[in-house]
Amino acid sequence: MAGNEWINGYLEAILDSGASAIEENKPTPVNLRERGHFNPTKYFVEEVVTGVDETDLHRTWIKVVATRNTKERSSRLENMCWRIWHLTRKKKQLEWEDLQRLATWRWEREQGRKDVTEDMSEDLSEGEKGDALGEAISLDSPRKKFQRNVSNLEVWSDNNKEKKLYIVLISLHGLVRGGNMELGRDSDTGGQIKYVVELSRALAKMPGVYRVDLFTRQVSSSEVDWSYGEPTEMLSTGPEDADGADLGESSGAYIVRIPFGPRDKYLRKELLWPHIQEFVDGALAHILNMSKALGDQIGGGQPVWPYVIHGHYADAGDSAALLSGALNVPMVLTGHSLGRNKLEQLLKQGRQSKEDINSMYRIMRRIEAEELSLDAAELVITSTKQEIEEQWGLYDGFDVKLEKVLRARARRGVNCHGRYMPRMAVIPPGMDFSNVIQEDIAEADGDLGTPTTNDLASPKAVPAIYSDIMHFLANPHKPMILALSRPDPKKNLTTLVKAFGECRPLRELANLTLIMGNRDDIDEMSTGNASVLMTVLKMVDKYDLYGQVAFPKHHKQSDVPEIYHLAAKTKGVFINPAFIEPFGLTLIEAAAHGLPMVATKNGGPVDINRALNNGLLVDPHDQQAIADALLKLVSEKKLWEECRRNGWKNIHLFSWPEHCRTYLTRVAACRMRHPQWQTDTPADELAAEESFNDSLKDVQDMSLRLSVDGEKNSLNESLGLGTAGDDLEVQDQVKRVLSKMKRQESVTQDSEGDQTFQNVPSKYPMLRRRRKLIVIALDCYDGNGAPEKKMIQIMQEIFKAIKLDPQIARLSGFALSTAMPMLELTEFLKSGNIKVNDFDALICSSGSEVYYPVTYTEEGKLCPDPDYVSHIDYRWGSDGLKKTIWKLMNTSEGGEKNSAIQEDVKSSNSHCLSYLIKDPSKAKKVDDMRQKLRMRGLRCHLMYCRNSTRMQVIPLLASRSQALRYLFVRWRLNVTNMYVILGETGDTDYEELIAGTHKTLIMKGVVEKGSEELLRTAGSYLRDDIVPGDTPLIAYISGQATAKEIANTLRQISDLRPRSITPVDILYSTKQHTNNNRDTIPMTKFVHKSFGNLLDNGPKATASCSGVAVISEYCKGNSSAVEYPLELKLIGLHIEYVSFATDQTEHHLEVGNTGYGNYDSSAKRRLLVSLGIFLRSYYKGGMLGEQSASLPRASILTEGNLLASLVH
Repeated sequence: MAGNEWINGYLEAILDSGASAIEENKPTPVNLRERGHFNPTKYFVEEVVTGVDETDLHRTWIKVVATRNTKERSSRLENMCWRIWHLTRKKKQLEWEDLQRLATWRWEREQGRKDVTEDMSEDLSEGEKGDALGEAISLDSPRKKFQRNVSNLEVWSDNNKEKKLYIVLISLHGLVRGGNMELGRDSDTGGQIKYVVELSRALAKMPGVYRVDLFTRQVSSSEVDWSYGEPTEMLSTGPEDADGADLGESSGAYIVRIPFGPRDKYLRKELLWPHIQEFVDGALAHILNMSKALGDQIGGGQPVWPYVIHGHYADAGDSAALLSGALNVPMVLTGHSLGRNKLEQLLKQGRQSKEDINSMYRIMRRIEAEELSLDAAELVITSTKQEIEEQWGLYDGFDVKLEKVLRARARRGVNCHGRYMPRMAVIPPGMDFSNVIQEDIAEADGDLGTPTTNDLASPKAVPAIYSDIMHFLANPHKPMILALSRPDPKKNLTTLVKAFGECRPLRELANLTLIMGNRDDIDEMSTGNASVLMTVLKMVDKYDLYGQVAFPKHHKQSDVPEIYHLAAKTKGVFINPAFIEPFGLTLIEAAAHGLPMVATKNGGPVDINRALNNGLLVDPHDQQAIADALLKLVSEKKLWEECRRNGWKNIHLFSWPEHCRTYLTRVAACRMRHPQWQTDTPADELAAEESFNDSLKDVQDMSLRLSVDGEKNSLNESLGLGTAGDDLEVQDQVKRVLSKMKRQESVTQDSEGDQTFQNVPSKYPMLRRRRKLIVIALDCYDGNGAPEKKMIQIMQEIFKAIKLDPQIARLSGFALSTAMPMLELTEFLKSGNIKVNDFDALICSSGSEVYYPVTYTEEGKLCPDPDYVSHIDYRWGSDGLKKTIWKLMNTSEGGEKNSAIQEDVKSSNSHCLSYLIKDPSKAKKVDDMRQKLRMRGLRCHLMYCRNSTRMQVIPLLASRSQALRYLFVRWRLNVTNMYVILGETGDTDYEELIAGTHKTLIMKGVVEKGSEELLRTAGSYLRDDIVPGDTPLIAYISGQATAKEIANTLRQISDLRPRSITPVDILYSTKQHTNNNRDTIPMTKFVHKSFGNLLDNGPKATASCSGVAVISEYCKGNSSAVEYPLELKLIGLHIEYVSFATDQTEHHLEVGNTGYGNYDSSAKRRLLVSLGIFLRSYYKGGMLGEQSASLPRASILTEGNLLASLVH
């Protein structure tokens, strides 16, 4: 090899001691021991010459010879060579470790299949009998090549128009917006972004779909465009064929941006993991508000829950699983690209160890998120069959063979013993062909020609991107070989350039155009992308490809169709040479524009070419095969035309309507779930009644007058707003409120009601009345797992801390979250003279049970939440779990006496299997147990608790942290207003309790030893991947802190600060935001009759808000106020947070309610309801309210009593 001559001479020289010289092109095989003597030098030579890339060696040699001193140069060269040998040995070692790991994994999987077979006493072959839902059918026509048989499903059609579904999609990373997408800006902003945006639009146009929300991260950073900081963005209206009356106020597709993580930083996806739970809490708040709003619009007053929550990629899948569990609605998953597959590819390269890969890509955290997504998903959507077998098949939670067995048993109604596998469905991504213009058949069959002189002379005829490409090319009329991808190493662009440069016939016949994202300065690009781009530029120089290769610096998303069109007019070819392509959306786009393709034979292109039959597949590692395929297509006119026609003929298989129809058909086959309770239960009525009465306490002689267009009217009079229908609606709403104001405190119980709600305790439904919840989740246990007495002392100090301020105490409730069962917990509290009635909720048995104290009956009695069990029951199989766990935790020869565990019957319940750990040395890590259970199709949440003395197994989506979200969903007590008190360590679910939007107080020195050492195996993800390192929501305090110190610390991590404000009256106008067009709604004026004369010429307003209400409250005096949601739950307003700002002349209190703006804007056409109620505040000091975020502030009008007003 000529390229190795520079090193061959040196390597031969160091072999003068007796080793024979190596041949230039045919090195002799290595014999490590020759005549009993080991020759490491010759072994080293063989490894360098035959096992190392020439380009890398040559690059290093150039650096070495830069030294002028010959002696030093020789020394550096020798060191370089030995380092190469070391790296080669390391690569082989990593390969060996990888083989061992895969062998162990395969053995575990086979053992799992064996156990399943034994438990179910049936042979695996029964899964091969076929299933009309799961098996591919005959490939007689192009349509059937991609569609699986859904003959026993009702295909989605216009008959579903009346369903009015609410669908939630999640795609967290990257930069997401509806127009001018910055695809290729970085590795996170790629094809997935375009896919989810177009899917949202397409779904919103389908019959039966009312609203689609696409959740992503809100980024308010100077690094990116301001549009990524907008809370909402409308993508489209509802179905095109619907009339205006049917569309509804909130119909259509929207991007909803949820703030989580650092507000002022754009984070790459690997750094988002610690902030996932914060996103979940924010998204949950939006969904709850939207469900209520849609319920008022289309649900007859009942909440409209999401039909499905669909996560895209691992981070969104993790989030979707938690949201699915909190809301009890089905989850769907699309992986896009998978962590295990990437890990295998990186390990095969041999350049990085598993630890290095994990550190750079957070790959183990990603894989665990994908495993959890598989656990929770009802349906997994893939682009190709290869993705199911070769990618998802690598996961513990999915086994193709076992899935067939379970599916066959379920179809016949046979017990699966608690085992589940998600259903996989191949649905190719869709594409919008509305902007694709295809030439007529005559032109397609004839000579398409090239851009003519007249075309080039007309600026309207030739898009600007044409000139950006053509100025690179000496002869732009030659066929164009087009590659469009990021300059990512896995896209294999360097092999393409090399193949083009070394094939002279191809260079003479065609040009090469590389659209490699957008760049301003190569030095500012990421290391990987910059490296690929520099290599391409060097190859252009090496092969002297100037005038034959185009690589423009910039292009817009709107330019892409024109680029395809230019390549087609020159009779060019589109190529995707990626090492592996999960799907290949660009191949479909190219086919739609009439371009034949050459694509990698690894991944999605195989199925695409089978459906379209419009090109050739190649081995991406074989540059000669790439060159031959390209040359064949550009040189054979008939073959080119045949591929073009085939692509156009079959492209309809990849349209968005076809994709969405199949998608909705599959989703409709999922087991639908939703919260089981009704909002009008007796308990809820009592809660609302007491809450309302409490808000209006001591308010007498309420004769509020509302001013509309300058006239003052009583609440009992007609309001004169809008149409007559609006008037009636306003009057009805006001009458309902007045009827509640006049209602007596005593509530007659329905003797014929459910016994569970007989004498419904005020505290049970009154949990929603709490504005703050102090959650005590300390895991203080001794060596035997018994609770320590110091927990009692700490609880008492916390009670005292809250009672220091009567105002705070009135709004605050307490919850206790523990691994102890209810009976043991009550006995423990009783031993410390703490009443269970001091708590509003008890979360017991690691989150498998929720209880509320009873006050109307005997002291100390607890009432279980009747809805919680059904809420967490998803995929719970206690019988199969009990049998399998016993096998896994006990040796086969030991019997029960020598077993590592013993069932703890007293601590177990219907949804919690509790075991005593008899021998801690035999206890398997949570990671290990979870893997084995997944391989056997068992889905659960397993943890060690109580100082590693217990192992508890509860339902998959149940936990202490999820129980807090349940309280939010059930009683609308926002997680943001919860304060969780923890130790420095705890049970293995401890980390889940730290992250989120709640405030966390960590008490040092309280918990001496937890169970976290049994959580993770070596090489797993780290705590930093779960818990954010630097956040203002987490505070630390000594375990010996006094009540005053605890109170001060809680105040510090609260959003509010001390303030002193003068009472004011306020006035607002309301505006709607629809697709960036603002339509002003007439102003509604609120003036208290006693202070009307203080205003000059009547009240005026200078502020506006996006359709929602502005709240102020009557207060007096000065004091340190705290965060508070107002008592307006009866009319549907829930305040999430408040913040305060002041200057010398004005005082402002911003009241934020996440996601509520959509609800209010949706009500704008229905009516402009005005409702004023004087409230007596819990606080001292006046406050002015306005919805926060992008809304302007209100001007102060005058001093006086405050008015609480709602405009919606």
